[in-house]
Amino acid sequence: QVELVESGGGLVQAGGSLRLSCAASGGLFSDYGLGWFRQAPGKEREFVAAISRSGGSTSYRDSVKGRFTISRDGAKNSVYLQIMSLKPEDTAVYYCAATERMIATTARYYVFWGQGTQVTVSS
Repeated sequence: QVELVESGGGLVQAGGSLRLSCAASGGLFSDYGLGWFRQAPGKEREFVAAISRSGGSTSYRDSVKGRFTISRDGAKNSVYLQIMSLKPEDTAVYYCAATERMIATTARYYVFWGQGTQVTVSS
């Protein structure tokens, strides 16, 4: 059983930046691909970014390419999402998740989920 705990969300103005963190415990960190998803009010949860077990491969949804960067630190058992140039449409609860696949962009392949951290972008 892997436990994931997100942090780093908050209220920021459009154009600002945030760094989300997700600390993992309870499993062998390198066994899991990791991802970030988000869910805005009234909308379905959507894929944001993913990183492979080794950290050598990443994937992003088109609307965040060039603004979001996913990374992982094995020494700290953590995955990060650096968010730049925030837009109001980025407002959502952001979740990190772990998959037993090498890397995945679909929620159904993720078996462990955090509780989420709220990101609110004001215009």
